[in-house]
Amino acid sequence: MKEIRTEIRIEAGAEKVWKILTDFDRFPEWNPFMRYLKGAPTEGTQIEVKLVPPGSKGVIFKPKVLRFEKKQEFRWLGHTGLPGLFDGEYIMELAENPDGSTQFVQREKFTGVLVPFLSSSLDGSTKTGFELMNQKLKQLCEG
Repeated sequence: MKEIRTEIRIEAGAEKVWKILTDFDRFPEWNPFMRYLKGAPTEGTQIEVKLVPPGSKGVIFKPKVLRFEKKQEFRWLGHTGLPGLFDGEYIMELAENPDGSTQFVQREKFTGVLVPFLSSSLDGSTKTGFELMNQKLKQLCEG
């Protein structure tokens, strides 16, 4: 298993951060990593997501929503090819700090036989994509 994780403090309440983060129709306007998300993000449903790590054309996949809890967590499980080949459990978490700011965490746990071969691109372009998304979200929420 491999996990990548990024975290950023946003000077805005969880309500505002969640509202921007889950306005999927506006992703193409601001989100440099997750170019679109289609479908209803309710537990057990399948959605369609296009991820574009820096320097790539991107990939479209159809993960299953595992959890969608307002102002707290959005989690899904996706596969590249057959399950067990290269699987990713993607998680976005919000935690409101005592001062009213919000901690935003993006992480993904990868499993499968191809993980060792893709490890360097996960540490590079995928993690950079997370960081770029974090920065843009922070700008929108604080602006």
